[in-house]
Amino acid sequence: MERPRILIVGGGFAGLECARRLERKLAPSEAEISLVTPFSYQLYLPLLPHVAAGVLTPQSVAISLRRTLRRTHIVPGGAIGIDPRSKVAVVRKITDEVVAEKYDYLVLAPGSVTRTFDIPGLPDYARGMKTLAEATYIRDHVIAQLDLASASMDERERASRLQFVVVGGGYAGTETAACLQRLTTAAVRRYPRLDPELVKWHLIDIAPKLMPELGDKLGVTAMEILRKRGVDVSLGVSVAEVGAETVKFTDGRTLPCRTLIWTAGVAASPLVGTLDAETVRGRLAVTAEMRVPQFEGVFALGDAAAVPDLAKGDGAVCPPTAQHSARQGKKCADNLVAALRNQPLQPYFHKDLGLVVDLGGTDAVSKPLGIELHGMPAQLVARGYHVMAMRTNAAKYRTGANWLLNATAGDDFVRTGFLARQPARLRDFEYTDAYLTRDQVREHAQALLAKG
Repeated sequence: MERPRILIVGGGFAGLECARRLERKLAPSEAEISLVTPFSYQLYLPLLPHVAAGVLTPQSVAISLRRTLRRTHIVPGGAIGIDPRSKVAVVRKITDEVVAEKYDYLVLAPGSVTRTFDIPGLPDYARGMKTLAEATYIRDHVIAQLDLASASMDERERASRLQFVVVGGGYAGTETAACLQRLTTAAVRRYPRLDPELVKWHLIDIAPKLMPELGDKLGVTAMEILRKRGVDVSLGVSVAEVGAETVKFTDGRTLPCRTLIWTAGVAASPLVGTLDAETVRGRLAVTAEMRVPQFEGVFALGDAAAVPDLAKGDGAVCPPTAQHSARQGKKCADNLVAALRNQPLQPYFHKDLGLVVDLGGTDAVSKPLGIELHGMPAQLVARGYHVMAMRTNAAKYRTGANWLLNATAGDDFVRTGFLARQPARLRDFEYTDAYLTRDQVREHAQALLAKG
């Protein structure tokens, strides 16, 4: 008999852990495993701010899939539509060729994209912090602003190039502002023509508290650390309009600024919209076993799925964190194996182990197992957790070596010229306009099946 085909969409925390577990639990004769992903690495997303700040090299947070997976077939592309009735995923390869990937069992783990709002100028002038390319671009862009400000004799130009705004007071935004502020503080010493007092970082969020998930005490501690460094933290404020050289806030202020980094939350991958399935706040509604109830043999997990959080109860769903995604990947693989072997499926249950926030240097706030820490103890916990969470020894050693090198030798503040003369729009990095409508999915699926 032909082996059942298991297709996993997404090579992030959820997809990679699912594939690894399936390889271990299934014999080669039991199933054929394929993984659709545009990149041959799992991005270790929590450390992207360190890449933007030059503390880590991009390769450090790109965990090789081929080093991790032994017999999973990797399809280099992105799923742009799912036709669950035909059991076909429509995939656009990195060559732009569109192909049909058939499956018997489907695991949807396409992750999330940057959540945006209808704010004038935002799509054209904001930069995200969701992909490796964005982090690399932002580092180049920030250093370029220092270079250009140093070369300029125009005070207005200097002012706009030396003001930086980060929107989003969650983990991503707070760590991004903290790490990049350290970058510019260290770099400006190499620019004798620049007054360090002119370099200003602003962190804003519409919420009344910074990182509320950490609790009031640690949130306030993190805010005090940032303000002591000179970061202007504004809460209860958002962006009203973004221009090429200005940013206007909802409190009426207008800043001269050419750098706005947008980290105000995430939304499920647009791939979710190609299925005719029930959603919860844009995420696929699934059972506690991570099954999509409308379709046989379809599982969904990670940021794109509203997995019930049984540890919290009261109808809560798991937050879109790496911790939950990785553990859901393992449980989903267990349930898929059980489905293949006609065994009962088990619900996902995981009690949150805590949170870590690395603010750069010796500054951090962490809450492992409910214990509140700050300073060096919190930093040791944060970095220890990140190293342990990486899936290859090569990534662990490379990350540790990068941290040590940066701490002892510092940074050279070099620009690579990445996308130096192209606009850096959010949709260009995250390909959010690449997906098909439901009707287009059905048409493509039928046409590709007929050809194949």
